Amino acid sequence: MNKNIYYAKILLFGEYSVIFNSMGLTIPYTHFTGHLSMPNLKKYTDMDFAQKSNESLREYYKYMLSLKESKTIKFDLDFDAFAHDIKNGLYFESNIPQGFGLGSSGALVSAIYATYGKNIINKSRQMPVKDILELKSIFSQMESFFHGTSSGLDPLNCYIQFPLLIREKDDIRIVNIPKNQNEDSAIFLINTGNPGKTQPLVNLFLSNTKEESYKNKVINEFIPYTNSSIEALVEGNYEQFFDNLAKLSSFEFEYLKPMIPENYRQIWEVGNTSSSFHLKLCGSGGGGFLLGFAKDYALARQELSRYNIQPVTVYQRSTSRILNNEYS
Repeated sequence: MNKNIYYAKILLFGEYSVIFNSMGLTIPYTHFTGHLSMPNLKKYTDMDFAQKSNESLREYYKYMLSLKESKTIKFDLDFDAFAHDIKNGLYFESNIPQGFGLGSSGALVSAIYATYGKNIINKSRQMPVKDILELKSIFSQMESFFHGTSSGLDPLNCYIQFPLLIREKDDIRIVNIPKNQNEDSAIFLINTGNPGKTQPLVNLFLSNTKEESYKNKVINEFIPYTNSSIEALVEGNYEQFFDNLAKLSSFEFEYLKPMIPENYRQIWEVGNTSSSFHLKLCGSGGGGFLLGFAKDYALARQELSRYNIQPVTVYQRSTSRILNNEYS
C-alpha cells in the first residue's frame, strides 16, 4: 500500500471571488495530515474512528463503482485491490478537522488516487498545465461524492503539495512564493470551534450578487483586492501585499459579514483598526478557521490573548516554514 502522507490545504485567497473568475492561491499545510492505513493490534489508534472511516470508504467504493458501471469514470481504478483492502479494514488515519475548510476530503481523495489509480499522473514541481488540469478534472469527479459538486482544487493541492496559483479555471500553475524578509511577520489560523456549512453560505453570496450594486462591489473591489494581494505575495512585494490585504479584510467585514462568526466580528474589527493584524475568511466561513496575517506576530498574539485567542501558526518567518525553503 502507498504509505505517503497527504497534507491539509489552505486557500489563502480566492474564497467566493473565484466564482467570478478572480485569481486564487492555495497552499499545502503540513500541520494536519492524513494517510491510508490498515488496522493493527500493535498500533495505537482510535478504533471507533477507524471503523467509521472504513464504513465511509465502503460507501465511497460504491460511488466509484457506479461511475465505472455508467462508463463515466475519468481514470482507471484498481477496484479489486480497493475492495480487498476495504474488506480487511482499510481506513483513513487523519487529524485534519472535518468541516473546517482544510481539505479533509481532498486529502482522502488524493490518497485513494495515488494508491489505487492505474497509470496515474505523477506529481512534480515541473508539471505541465495540461497534466494539472487533467488531475483537477479527475479529482473534481472523485470528490463530488462528499460535496455534491467539487472544483477538484482541494485534492489537487493535497496531491501535488506545492502552492498553486489559479489565474483562471484553465490556467493553474505551481508557483514559488518568495521568502519574506520581515522576520516578525506571520500567517496564522484562528479556530472558531465550530465547523462551517459551505452550501448555504455560497447560496447566500450568489443571491446577494443578483443585486446589481452588490455585484458591482464584488467585481470592482473584491476581485481587484484579491488579485492584487495574490500578485504582491507571489512577487514578494510585502508592503503592497499588506496594503491590499487591509482593504480586502475591510471589504469582507462589510460585505461578507454573515460569513464571519458573530463572536469573532469584534476581534476582526480590532485588527483592522489597530493594523496589528488582519483577518480574512478561510474558505466559505460560517465557522471553521479564520486566516490571519501580521507584520509583527508577537504584537498580534499579545492583542489576541486579550480575547483568549491562541492563534495556530501557518508560517512564521523565523521558523522558515511556509514561505521559506519548503515551498520556494
